[in-house]
Amino acid sequence: MPDTAIPETTTPETFTGSFTQQEPIPEEGIAAALSVLRHGRLHRYNTVPGETAEAALLERDFAALMGAKYCLAVASGGYALGCALRAVGVGPGDRVLTNAFTLAPVPGAIASLGARPVFVGVTEGLVIDLDDLEARASEARVLMLSHMRGHLCDMDRLMAICNAARITVIEDCAHTMGAAWNGVPSGRHGRVGCYSMQTYKHVNSGEGGLLVTDDEEVAARAILLSGSYMLYDRHPAAPAPEVFERVKYDTPNVSGRMDNLRAALLRPQLRTLAAQVDRWNARYRVVEDGLRNVPGLTVVPRDPRAACVGSSIQFLLLDWPAKKVRAVLDRCAARGVELKWFGAARPSGFTSRYDSWRYAPSQPMPQTDRILRAIVDMRLPLTFSEDDCALIARIIRAEVGAVHQS
Repeated sequence: MPDTAIPETTTPETFTGSFTQQEPIPEEGIAAALSVLRHGRLHRYNTVPGETAEAALLERDFAALMGAKYCLAVASGGYALGCALRAVGVGPGDRVLTNAFTLAPVPGAIASLGARPVFVGVTEGLVIDLDDLEARASEARVLMLSHMRGHLCDMDRLMAICNAARITVIEDCAHTMGAAWNGVPSGRHGRVGCYSMQTYKHVNSGEGGLLVTDDEEVAARAILLSGSYMLYDRHPAAPAPEVFERVKYDTPNVSGRMDNLRAALLRPQLRTLAAQVDRWNARYRVVEDGLRNVPGLTVVPRDPRAACVGSSIQFLLLDWPAKKVRAVLDRCAARGVELKWFGAARPSGFTSRYDSWRYAPSQPMPQTDRILRAIVDMRLPLTFSEDDCALIARIIRAEVGAVHQS
C-alpha cells in the first residue's frame, strides 16, 4: 500500500522580545553618575568653588544642540509644559488650544494652572488639523502644540496662522527630540520648546525635562519658577542678570529642578542622539514597509519636509467595528506583539483621549473621533533588531488580514 501523506503543520511565528526594555545607559553616563554619587552633591546648586554642576552643563549642551539662546533642565516633561505655560503668562480661567490627539500630561499641564484646554481636531496624518486651528484661532491666545507620537504638521502654515492671530506657540516635543521640519529642529518654531527624558523617550533618565527658548523674559521666569531662588547666575544658558531683576519679585517658586544625577546620565546620550535617530528610523522603515498594501490597514503618511524619529509607529483601521479592532489586538498579543488602541471606551495604561479627561470639558468631534477610533500604536525600542521588526510586521500583517477577512 502506498504511504499515506501526513499534512505538515506550521506553527505561527511569535515574537518574544520586550516592548518596554530600553538599551542600557552608556558607560560614560554610568561613570559620570557614579562620580556624582561619590561626591554626593546631587542638588544642582550644591557646588564647590570652580565647579559647574552637571545640570548646568546639560543646559549648556542642549542649548547648543538646539541652537537656542536659553535652556532649563527640570524634573519632568510635564513640569516643563506647566512651567512654560506659567512663564508666558497663562493663568486661571485662560483658554489654551491643544491637540485632541495627545497624551494626558498635555491637558493636565493646562488644567493644573486652572486654565481650560480647547481641543483642536486631528487629521488622518495624525497631526493637528490646521483648518480647524485656523477656524478656532480667535478662541485663545496660546497653543500648546503636541507633536504626538512624532508626527509633525506643516509648521510653516501653523506658524503663519498663529502669528496672524497673535497666538503664542509652546511645542510639546516629548516625541520629537532629534526631529526637524524643513531643517529647523522640533521645538524651535514656537516661543518655547519642551522635551521629556522619561524612560520611553529619546534620551533616558527615568524622568526629566528640558525647556528651550530665545525669549529672555520667558527664560528668566522659567528659571525662577523652577526653584532657582536667587542662584540664577549658576545657569550658563540663561539671560543676563538685569532680566531677572525685572521679574524676580513677581515670579513664584514652583520647584521642579533637575538634579545632577539625572543630568550626568543624559549628557553622553545627547552626543549620540543623531546616531540613535538613524537607528530608530531604520527600524521604523522595516515595519512601515511590512505593513504596506494590507487590506483594511492604512499606513500613516509622513510629510517629506519632516525629518522624524521613528521610536513608535501607528497605523489606522479606519471604520472597523470595535470588536474587530479588539480581535486584532488580542491575536497579535497572543503572538507576542503589544499594540495599543486609542479607540477604547476607557483609558488603559498610558493611552487615553480627550473625551475621557473629565477635568477638561469638551464637545463631540465626530471627524476626530473617527480617526481616534482607528489609531493602533506600537513602541519600537532600540533593543529590537531590524529582523525583529520584520517579524513583528509579518505578525501584524497576518492578523489584520485574518480579522479583515472574517
